[in-house]
Amino acid sequence: MDFGYSIQKDNQIDYDKSHREIAEYIRKEESSFNICMSCGSCTAICSAGIFTDFNPRKLYLLISRGDIRSIRKEIDHCMLCGKCQLACPRGINTRNIILQIRTSIKQNKDHVF
Repeated sequence: MDFGYSIQKDNQIDYDKSHREIAEYIRKEESSFNICMSCGSCTAICSAGIFTDFNPRKLYLLISRGDIRSIRKEIDHCMLCGKCQLACPRGINTRNIILQIRTSIKQNKDHVF
């Protein structure tokens, strides 16, 4: 019988299976990554976010969670325009963080996540 709804897949995070390599690499290369307060200023002004579903705040969350598959899907949307860096109230070097994410992914491309 169809009641008009379905049971969705659970949305739990398994931290034992998450990969922290990218987060550790970024924290080492760009210390300003640690002071993000997830205010959303970067997302509000993002040029790529207007045309795609790219969201810098979501990217930060994915990095913190170690969800590398989703990071790989999201990271190429960034155009490196730098508007997010200008809008950040804490002065986080978001451009460098994006570049460090891309570098880390290239270094670990052979690693199966």
